[in-house]
Amino acid sequence: MTHLPKIRSTHAPWVVAAAAALAIVASAGRATEAERLAPAPVLRFQFGANAPPPGWVRVDPDTPFTEARGWGFEPQAGRSAANQPGGPPPARFFSTALPEGNYDVTVALGDETAATTNTVKAETRRLMLERVVTAPGEVTRRTFSVNIRTPEIPGGGAVRLKAREKGVWHWDRKLTLEFNGARPGVRAVEITPCPAATTIYLLGDSTVTDQPEEPWSSWGQMLPRFFKPGVAVANHAESGESLKSSLGARRVAKVLASLRPGDYVLVQFGHNDQKDRAPDALETYRANLRALVAHVRQAGATPVIVTSMERKAGVERETLAGYPAAARDVAAELKAPLIDLQAMSRVLYRALGDRIGLAFQDGTHHNAFGSYELARCVVEGIRANHLGLAGAMADDAGVFDPSHPDSPGEFRVPASPGSPGSKPDGN
Repeated sequence: MTHLPKIRSTHAPWVVAAAAALAIVASAGRATEAERLAPAPVLRFQFGANAPPPGWVRVDPDTPFTEARGWGFEPQAGRSAANQPGGPPPARFFSTALPEGNYDVTVALGDETAATTNTVKAETRRLMLERVVTAPGEVTRRTFSVNIRTPEIPGGGAVRLKAREKGVWHWDRKLTLEFNGARPGVRAVEITPCPAATTIYLLGDSTVTDQPEEPWSSWGQMLPRFFKPGVAVANHAESGESLKSSLGARRVAKVLASLRPGDYVLVQFGHNDQKDRAPDALETYRANLRALVAHVRQAGATPVIVTSMERKAGVERETLAGYPAAARDVAAELKAPLIDLQAMSRVLYRALGDRIGLAFQDGTHHNAFGSYELARCVVEGIRANHLGLAGAMADDAGVFDPSHPDSPGEFRVPASPGSPGSKPDGN
């Protein structure tokens, strides 16, 4: 049983409330090392008509996912686009039933007779591999790490999901891979448990969460692309959430119960917190943030405070009230790493100039290009803080200066198939 620090009754009521919400994890307990290292199967799938090697499963392009089978293709729009005869099957969304945890995924990409262009996403549109090109007859193998999870909290209880979260791929009991691109070609997939991976947990709102549907996007969805295998991103952010509501919905408890020494927790709140009309709302935010930093450290993990990026109108005037300043103050007070995304986003928006609309979907939420640029800002913030994660960046992550953004016209991450989604909660 993990014992959290007691809060003296002389503290203000909002401090007591914050501690009580965080202390819920004490009754659940963190996942034991035995639970985290419990054996899970190594799964090997070969796509195409050829007989697979021993220990591999041949996947027919028309095999649907079923609970009984435990693997197969999802019936999503866009999966039926066939490749040329003799090439890999028309893989779009492929799922395998697996326990919660981190997994290394190795994909073999290529085609015997034609060139391929591949973008691979995982779960709900998390970018894993960007524009992997192969020549005719060439096969390349790439590995990345994916976190999958369920709402249950180790020891008891569960995250209280919103209606919009029920049925999405990042809360189910399987790993889903999306194969996309001008002409994708997947030949094989190998999935190996990776319990020793470093996990980056994300807590935040609609600008951080795994947005289920195009054209909405977030920097949290783009972040995995910038890391080598052995680092998995667990995105526990959700649209419309504040730090206070994330405590109440047990999102924070889920993260704290899952932490292992060496993990990281990136926390970005403010957009929805500022809508709280309680007279002590800002002080409650500060107290909750202080308590969260303390409990993350108690688990042997590293808390990283991220200020909220500005809204589109933030180029001319700040739109986030005192919340970025409060986040900076808490980081300075507790000597916690700070990524000042508010400051970097204003530099980015100004550099985009009259092209700023190409980064936004509305006044608050971003499209894929905008969220990709913000993810690059977060990566630079990780480097600037000299975090251990800086040594785990992908070889092609590059260096980014927000005053010199990428060209929107050269952005090549393809949209995921499906109908346009509704606007996320929050504004």
